[in-house]
Amino acid sequence: MNALSKQIMNQSDQQSSDASALPKCLIVVYSYHHNNTAKIAQALSEVLMAQIKTPDQIVQEELADYDLIGFGAGIAGGKHYRPLLDLIDGFEPIIAASQDSQQKCFIFSTSAIISAEKIFNDHTALRDKLVSKGFSVIDEFSCRGLNTNSFLKFFGGMGRGRPNAEDLDNARKFAHTVLEKI
Repeated sequence: MNALSKQIMNQSDQQSSDASALPKCLIVVYSYHHNNTAKIAQALSEVLMAQIKTPDQIVQEELADYDLIGFGAGIAGGKHYRPLLDLIDGFEPIIAASQDSQQKCFIFSTSAIISAEKIFNDHTALRDKLVSKGFSVIDEFSCRGLNTNSFLKFFGGMGRGRPNAEDLDNARKFAHTVLEKI
């Protein structure tokens, strides 16, 4: 076995031991147009060692296998994209013995315009749906993303170059914060 093969094997062993120490995580993301939100999901996954799936790949019964689930999509019309909201609408309520045993989750999004109030408002529909189904939303994240919808495409879009390296680093920091909360 050459030196490079040994290094790869050691890295693989290290990742396996790191992953076994982490809670089992899943990220559900709906991202299209420019894949802004998929980029954030990937950055979160690097820290959480999470599997990434799209809403059409989700079976509610399998969610119980996870300690933490992230739900994310771009924002359109002041709320997450419809396929993610439709997924949650289709869930049966989760009955937890106590608040501590509720399925823990977090919310994330990308949007051309960001402010604390806007993020809160944009996340309200998804947050309310998750809570009504028995999930415990432990944190939320959002950052800017490229938007070329409607007339914006004629001007090169809004939020060009976003998410950028700083946004991806902030997503990774957020993932560490989420781990501390579970």
